[in-house]
Amino acid sequence: MYATQIHDYLRTFFKETNCEIVSDEGFQLTVQLTIDIDKRIMNRPFYWKYIEVTNNEPNPARLTLITDRTQIQNQFIGEVIHYGSGRLNQIFRATKDLGSFVYMYEQVDSTQKQTTLTPYFCVNYKVSYYCDQTKETIHSLGINLINGDIEDNFHESICNLNLTNKMPEKAFCLQYIIKPSRALERLDQMIQNLITQDDHSWAEEAKDRLEKELEVLNYFYKDREEKPEIYEIEKKGLEERFNPRIKVEIINGGIFYLK
Repeated sequence: MYATQIHDYLRTFFKETNCEIVSDEGFQLTVQLTIDIDKRIMNRPFYWKYIEVTNNEPNPARLTLITDRTQIQNQFIGEVIHYGSGRLNQIFRATKDLGSFVYMYEQVDSTQKQTTLTPYFCVNYKVSYYCDQTKETIHSLGINLINGDIEDNFHESICNLNLTNKMPEKAFCLQYIIKPSRALERLDQMIQNLITQDDHSWAEEAKDRLEKELEVLNYFYKDREEKPEIYEIEKKGLEERFNPRIKVEIINGGIFYLK
């Protein structure tokens, strides 16, 4: 997940959760959190318990997030956030808790004639490659529910659109031809294809590292005719650590009616 993708994701998250965006420089984002979002992502349970018990006025945090550290000189002015960081994982969890599926509509000019909106089905996937190292990527896929065209980086294509969760008065929403259940099957297949086409040399390299670790382990027990229990435990631990595996998760999704 690139810095620009993370920045766009954060901007959308804070905008949709009604957090005030104080400044947005493209590589650094300062936001005034709401009480709800502060509770979800700032790890301050004792503070909020104190506020509730004493009935004091709450003071939600103002957060500065740096999405591209190469663009700034003073990194003490904010928190560097990147894929795999604890803060971003908290925001992913908050997104999931707040609503894993949404209906959104692109705003239309109420002074103009009726505007036709086309339905798109979007799913944001997290693909994790595990071994003794971890690599995680986000894929945002959208499918046109009229003609079946699939678009990668769907989130990026809509992040700057003016969206609302209420259907605009002058909008005519086309009835989808492809059912969402069928659309999900096609997007799942698309993710499988992307994984298949990806470079999997990491898996072979992990197996090579496992062989070297096992050689070292066997060396220490080479004079033992009967291996002790600790040997089997260590061997199993190495195999679990270096075993290549892939996990696909759905973060969230929705139906978007766009011009």
